[in-house]
Amino acid sequence: MTPNTVFMAAPDGALILIPLLVGAVIVGALIWIVWLGIGVRSREPGPPSADEQPHLPEGGAVHEVSERREPDELPLDKQGGLNPYQLHGNLPNKRSEDQRRRRWTPGHSGSFGGGGGGAH
Repeated sequence: MTPNTVFMAAPDGALILIPLLVGAVIVGALIWIVWLGIGVRSREPGPPSADEQPHLPEGGAVHEVSERREPDELPLDKQGGLNPYQLHGNLPNKRSEDQRRRRWTPGHSGSFGGGGGGAH
């Protein structure tokens, strides 16, 4: 007996009933998921009030400052070297006297694989 024979031998009502039951299960699952989502959403805090929103500072908007920095001289130990604990974190730096923007050297791509002509 082949699989097609089983469907051919089944009554017509069973062939209609199986897709309807599968559809009802899918619709029931979707309704349950929406109901579950509504419950989760109701437990979330509401949107902040106008007083809880961020406000501009008294002096107005703060603008970005772009400047070139250069490192300060690193402190040396008694033997003239550096200790490992002196090399981590934010090292001291100062404002550079030369504030011109750095530009790529003409004829160089500026990055590995950047597609430029490269140095000749």
